[in-house]
Amino acid sequence: MNIPFTNLPRLVIIGGGFAGVALARKMIKEDVQLVVIDRHNYHTFQPLLYQVSTASLEPDSIAYPLRKIVKRGKNTYFRMTEVESIEPETKRIHTSIGSISYDYLVIATGARTNFFGNTNIENNAMRMKNLPQALNLRSLMLENLEQAVITTDPEKRKELLSFVLAGAGPTGVELAGGIAELKLNVLPKDYPDMDFSAMEIHLIEGASRVLPPMSEHASNKASKFLSKLGVHIHLNTQVTNYENNLVSTNTDVTLKTATFIWSAGVTGAPVQGINASSIIPRANRYKVNEFNQIEGYDDVYALGDIALMETKDYPKGHPMVAQPAIQQGSHLAKNLKRHFKNKPMTPFKYFDKGSMATIGRNKAVVDLGKFRFGGFFAWFVWMFIHLWFLVGFRNRFVTFFNWTYNYINYDKAARLIVRPFKNKDYSRKRV
Repeated sequence: MNIPFTNLPRLVIIGGGFAGVALARKMIKEDVQLVVIDRHNYHTFQPLLYQVSTASLEPDSIAYPLRKIVKRGKNTYFRMTEVESIEPETKRIHTSIGSISYDYLVIATGARTNFFGNTNIENNAMRMKNLPQALNLRSLMLENLEQAVITTDPEKRKELLSFVLAGAGPTGVELAGGIAELKLNVLPKDYPDMDFSAMEIHLIEGASRVLPPMSEHASNKASKFLSKLGVHIHLNTQVTNYENNLVSTNTDVTLKTATFIWSAGVTGAPVQGINASSIIPRANRYKVNEFNQIEGYDDVYALGDIALMETKDYPKGHPMVAQPAIQQGSHLAKNLKRHFKNKPMTPFKYFDKGSMATIGRNKAVVDLGKFRFGGFFAWFVWMFIHLWFLVGFRNRFVTFFNWTYNYINYDKAARLIVRPFKNKDYSRKRV
């Protein structure tokens, strides 16, 4: 991997997500050799992926080069590669470009889409966990619209203009709202010769309400906002199959669609080599102690979505969202600094800063401690928080400019099919 020998402790971080970046930024100036590994050369601000999919933002607005973070240190390195396995016994990591030893290893590989063993859905549905997938979804939606405008078959046109989303968590709700706003404010201007009254957006949720992780107040508000935007909500309904453009469920609901989006669950993305007894099977996450050490290892840590820390307040682990990952990364940096000075480490305590979701223009919901609110003020808070946590001044400026432009002009500037998406068979083409 062409990384020089050093007498300093070598800290290797696998993953450039929220947790990995939070840790790396705190350790850059320390007396360690820091090596960051990721299969992409950029950090993705995942909460705004849906805006790339719905043509509100270009990918460079929510991505930040990992080398720009790493270059700030003297003994820091980045390698773009796939990690194949770990040998904890010899303290070595094997990747697609070679092997590297470590003194301390941090696994922050995040999560991947969970299809719960349904291979038909996995092979045919769209997913949105990274930038290439978001761009695939955007291209597919725009390509289907281009096909709809030229087809003379009304049934085929309806199929091309139908959008079905499985999972009404924050991702599903935000994406459904984004597509609905395209239908109401943008697409009729782009396609004046097409009747968009035939365009349907369906949101399917297995629970009894949308946004199950949030308060009932937020769920009720979000449902009202979605209904006002024309989104059809199907509760207590589970998707059982998607094949030949037909969505089947465990109820009498069946839908024909050329765009089926799966946002119904995530699972951990562990690396081969760690003892199976250290992995929680139902979640596919590493069991960690209060210092984020993986059970059975003193020098291997896990952070963020891949880590499951059982506590009194969170017996099933912390939520698989950005804030626990950021806080764990920052806290581990403090603990490693204490460890290097032969001081005892301190246990991690998660500070819940609340949760929020946006449904569209002037429409959002926020749960902040005992406070529950929705509407324009919640939407403004949502925008401010997301701008604040974007990495890089340029990203904040470009995103703010695009949001302002979209708000004033009822327009979305990124309606470009830059990379066509023609092969929807994920069994042959994975990203």
